[in-house]
Amino acid sequence: MKPLPASMHCQRYESASSRREFLLRTGLGVGAAAFAHLFNPARAVAAAAGAAPLPNFPAKAKRVICLFQSGGPSHLELFDPKPLLRERFNQDLPDSVRQGQRITGMVAGQARLALQPSKYEFRQCGKSGAWLSDLLPHMQQVADDICIVRSMHTDAINHDPAITFFQTGNQQPGRPSMGAWVDYGLGTMNENLPSFIVLVSMASDGKPGQGLLARLWGNGFLPGRHQGVQLRSAGDPVLYLADPEGVSREQRRAMLDRVAALNRLHFAAQGDPEIETRIAQYEMAYRMQASVPEMMDLHGESETTLAMYGDDVKKPGTFARNCLLARRLAERGVRFIQLYHRDWDHHGGLTDRMPKITRDVDQPSAALLADLKQRGLLEDTLVIWGGEFGRTPYAQGEAKADNYGRDHHGRAFSLWLAGGGIRAGTTFGATDEFGFNIAENPVSIHDLHATILQCLGIDHSQLTFRHQGLDFRLTGVEPSQVVKGILA
Repeated sequence: MKPLPASMHCQRYESASSRREFLLRTGLGVGAAAFAHLFNPARAVAAAAGAAPLPNFPAKAKRVICLFQSGGPSHLELFDPKPLLRERFNQDLPDSVRQGQRITGMVAGQARLALQPSKYEFRQCGKSGAWLSDLLPHMQQVADDICIVRSMHTDAINHDPAITFFQTGNQQPGRPSMGAWVDYGLGTMNENLPSFIVLVSMASDGKPGQGLLARLWGNGFLPGRHQGVQLRSAGDPVLYLADPEGVSREQRRAMLDRVAALNRLHFAAQGDPEIETRIAQYEMAYRMQASVPEMMDLHGESETTLAMYGDDVKKPGTFARNCLLARRLAERGVRFIQLYHRDWDHHGGLTDRMPKITRDVDQPSAALLADLKQRGLLEDTLVIWGGEFGRTPYAQGEAKADNYGRDHHGRAFSLWLAGGGIRAGTTFGATDEFGFNIAENPVSIHDLHATILQCLGIDHSQLTFRHQGLDFRLTGVEPSQVVKGILA
């Protein structure tokens, strides 16, 4: 048997051709490739991975602001009134309603699942007549600008897999986040700020709530440039962005030019796309040294605008402050703006915690919509407000007229959307009279993802990335559909 040629031996593998030779042979040329990366680096990477050109059709929304409420807000206290629960207070949840569906280990040992009505009143609001809780007096004023979806459901029953599913389309860690997918598909609208930015807040009284892991805004197997960038509320907004003392702007520029030259040599030898990501991120960090301080500085905001968001807007790290920053980021062309607010996990003491956390988010959420609208931004900005799941119509522990708690519930919950591509003043879907099961127009997490992408001009089935021999997408392999009933 003849020995293998040296170039094919497993210990001495050599590429049949260099990257440059390949590009020249295929007619693309180094100059054309460089131009594609400069014009739209995200799409150049996407095209290399085999993705279809995007957007697939005219988009209604240019950007997304996702106001994620971590912990599982109770739809029964906020968006979905159930008079029957008051009539059947402390009665057992009928077996015909539960139908053997799984429940968490936190209530599996209870002797009974006692029905628990909400302590709070609801009222119909605006011309649409949408039902909203009195816990949300400011959102009641903008009811005609939002679409409430009452028929959300998820496969997950515990926080980490449920949040991961909402954010990445899969319960297992390691997949790209929504913002990373959108950045990969559409690219940036502002070369001076990241296309995907994250802001995190917690309850104003300091209660931390559920922890959040950075992988929730990670890039997964997409190139590293698509990862979300978190802006901190204290100290430097981005760590290690400022130049060390004694280093001038000119010295930093010269250093970056030399490092970039070395990285390009390395890339020419290795062809690793992450080296290009490193070059691009160094350049982005250099530009962010000027753009981030300007964006974070609120001195140019009028007192009228600040008053819209409430007193907390003057406190860094609050949901109110982050909502105003979200508007400023939207103005500056950031494609995907992800806010997280914690402490919605009310297994007990719901009537103590719920008024506090709704005070944190009600006025700023309504102000953000009004502020975007008055500046002409709402029409092409998609805003989403919701959590990973809802809460059970039965009490965790004993049913009480006051000071009760509710367990996780993924079979039915509510969220709202507004802005680009969404039919305002609409309530879509319905739960049964207990708020336990979906009765009309079920909407899965993947259906929501498909609808978000639709508003951005993307056919969800066409936004793919080949990884380990498979074409992955945000909406997974199970059938997903755009929720046309909520689209304008």
